[in-house]
Amino acid sequence: MAMYRKLSKASKPRKALLRNQVTELLYNGKIITTEARAKEVRQIAEHLIALGIKEKDNTETVTVEVKHCKKDANGKRIVLERKYNEKLKKTLKVYDYDIEKKEVTKDKPSRLHARRQMYKELYKVTEVPTEGKLRKQNTKVVDLTDKIFDEYAVKYASRKGGYTRIIKVGQRKGDAAMMVVLELV
Repeated sequence: MAMYRKLSKASKPRKALLRNQVTELLYNGKIITTEARAKEVRQIAEHLIALGIKEKDNTETVTVEVKHCKKDANGKRIVLERKYNEKLKKTLKVYDYDIEKKEVTKDKPSRLHARRQMYKELYKVTEVPTEGKLRKQNTKVVDLTDKIFDEYAVKYASRKGGYTRIIKVGQRKGDAAMMVVLELV
């Protein structure tokens, strides 16, 4: 007996298909797919959510120094001096900086490892606005690992598994494959 469903695909296309469907499930909250694919996607998604729950509060707050370049009234950077660099054979500018202290939350090593494990299973998601002139400028990359840690881990913290449900829809017209809705509970 096999450890997983092969879904009639070679390993690379199968892994790409599963990564894509897990990404869509975690981004949208539900997907419509075949029953065999849904059972495979369910395993991966529940593992990622369980990983997020385990590491949700594993951060520390650190104070860091941040340098900001001073700017004049026109918004241009203030140049203190110009130095000639012999190696590069060109003049370099030395700018004036303000140093500011900021509080930053930082992942502890185990949460960082969990985040990298999630990156292995998920694709990057780019949100593009449907309307407006500045569609290309207003695109943004959604970090699904943050969504898992901040939303799903908090939502499912009291559950001991079973973060998804499969609802049968009926058979597909073309090949009579059983179609299901896989959604987060």
